[in-house]
Amino acid sequence: MCGIVGIRDAGGVSFSIYYALYALQHRGQESAGICTFDGTSLYKHKNHGLVSEVFDSSILSRLEGYVGIGHVRYPTTGENRPENVQPFDFVYRNHVISLAHNGNLINDRQLREEYECKGQIFCTSTDTELIAKVITDEMSNSGCIEDAIHMCMRVLQGSYSVVMMIDGTLYAFRDPLGIRPLCIGKTEHGLIIASESVAIDALGGTFIRDVSPGELVCIDEEGLRCMQIARADRRAHCIFEYIYFARADAVLDGALVYDVRTNIGKKLHEEAPVEADSACAVPDSGTAYAIGYSMGSGIPFVESLLKNRYMGRTFIMPTQKERELAVRIKLNPIRAHLKDKSVVLVDDSIVRGTTSRRIIDIMREAGAREIHVRVGSPPIKAPCYLGVDMPTREELIASDREEEEVRKSITATSLHHISLDALMEAIGMDRSSLCTGCLTGCYPSPIDGENSDLPHIDFLDGTYQTKLEKFDE
Repeated sequence: MCGIVGIRDAGGVSFSIYYALYALQHRGQESAGICTFDGTSLYKHKNHGLVSEVFDSSILSRLEGYVGIGHVRYPTTGENRPENVQPFDFVYRNHVISLAHNGNLINDRQLREEYECKGQIFCTSTDTELIAKVITDEMSNSGCIEDAIHMCMRVLQGSYSVVMMIDGTLYAFRDPLGIRPLCIGKTEHGLIIASESVAIDALGGTFIRDVSPGELVCIDEEGLRCMQIARADRRAHCIFEYIYFARADAVLDGALVYDVRTNIGKKLHEEAPVEADSACAVPDSGTAYAIGYSMGSGIPFVESLLKNRYMGRTFIMPTQKERELAVRIKLNPIRAHLKDKSVVLVDDSIVRGTTSRRIIDIMREAGAREIHVRVGSPPIKAPCYLGVDMPTREELIASDREEEEVRKSITATSLHHISLDALMEAIGMDRSSLCTGCLTGCYPSPIDGENSDLPHIDFLDGTYQTKLEKFDE
């Protein structure tokens, strides 16, 4: 996951980056950081904690400059150590560089060994620093940032959306399959690159478009320049962005996530109708699904679990024990809505099954007579290697169990996961446009010991298609 943002704005950027990161807080809760540049000096502040804990107005006032980048971290590669907090910043041949990354490389160990053999020294355990090494190494050969990004796309395997600041110029690029999201927006006096459109909305900006897979964008005093570095014969947008990660009000690669999730809810009813008194959600990630189920079935949507709004997302908490302990603090049953009722409980996914079982126990203790579970993703069968901290196969409840076994394990009255075909229809994309590795065990990148469906990628070898995009003031 992780959330990244880059802004160039003549009126100053620190507070704008702060609000954008606030809008992206759901993408990472471990740490937050901002780097800015005023034409001469780099200013930075980063630490472990939520955005509101890391920054205050006095800190933001000291982060001067007209260009900057920010990051909220969700750990996949790299331990929870201070040096792994992003953005990373360094000076290279008198250039002030700062970089932040969302994604996960699958060949980071091999590349790290290769660059260490060249004499490179690594200060962190994250793959983001490795991206910086690839870029600076190629810049030492050609002096050209386009060539450096070209080299990145040739040698990096896995998922990556990157924002990078070199002196006063803002760069951003996305892997050739578009696995992790990235979009462009216009603010009142500048331009913004962000993981999700909600960051643009938070600034009262205008969504322009998504960054294309394999595209490099550059924002400087002339405006926005776009360069297509690589093209693949298919895309592989992360299907879990639509299922869980992205905010419901985000637009990802042309699809409004809220509409996708309500469509999924409707299809859940079509595939597994049931008679019940009410439909309720596991808040908040299941809310749009439950509303869609209610719309499709005519069963009234009734809030039966109340969420503590001061709790974070339990899925991205670092340990299973913390996730389990958080459930009762996070969710409180509304007993009057559950006592002697037959309820359809709609959730986005079932991963380990322990949280689902605890929620069902809470509802039964509150008096629910029947609990029919409907799930907005197909059974999760395999780990994710491309940016989501999924458990091992042994920990995934559905990896080696049929649906009836899972139902018994979580103690639901009935259980139905949406089919993969219905999920594709709800998203509005075909299977060749999405990464479904966690659902099918077949990945769009070469992973040792796993099945893969590898795309063909063309690189534009020094003949980058470049254009300057202008927008109305």
